[in-house]
Amino acid sequence: MATAQITPDNNTVLAEIFIAAPPERVFQAFTDPAQKMRWWGAKDQYRITEYHSDLRPGGKWKSIGVGADGKPFQVDGEYLEIDPPRLIVHTWNPSFAHIYHTVVRIEFIPQDVHNLQARGPQRVGTGTLVKIRHEGFAGDAAQTKSHGEGWKRVLGWMQAFVESGATLDTRDA
Repeated sequence: MATAQITPDNNTVLAEIFIAAPPERVFQAFTDPAQKMRWWGAKDQYRITEYHSDLRPGGKWKSIGVGADGKPFQVDGEYLEIDPPRLIVHTWNPSFAHIYHTVVRIEFIPQDVHNLQARGPQRVGTGTLVKIRHEGFAGDAAQTKSHGEGWKRVLGWMQAFVESGATLDTRDA
């Protein structure tokens, strides 16, 4: 289950989730446009209909979508740092909220998964701790809270896609 915290100054969202897959797989789900369009969204909320990405420092990305109410939206930005499969840092500019210049840092941290048995722990595979730091809200509590809830949803959707193949068309909302 994804968690999100907001810093006391309402400037930063800190979100994280454990996904039972190696960092390479999780990074791929997050960066491959064809995969991202399959899981980012929910029928009763919003969904992306186009995703463009030039995955390199200085490269641009753009997500175009539609809300449950039929209203179009766009979020775009520029990649600041890329270190596959460990790190993505990019700017975040949503059309639906005129917020301050914000930056998203996404870390994909490898985690060993163990099964505790009578003879001690047995390594059974790897997983990934995904940590998001979205900052720059300049004390706007409403935007910080909204984005915190959004990141919890997004991380849950990505986990369902990577772990069980659930897409926005096949999973429960």
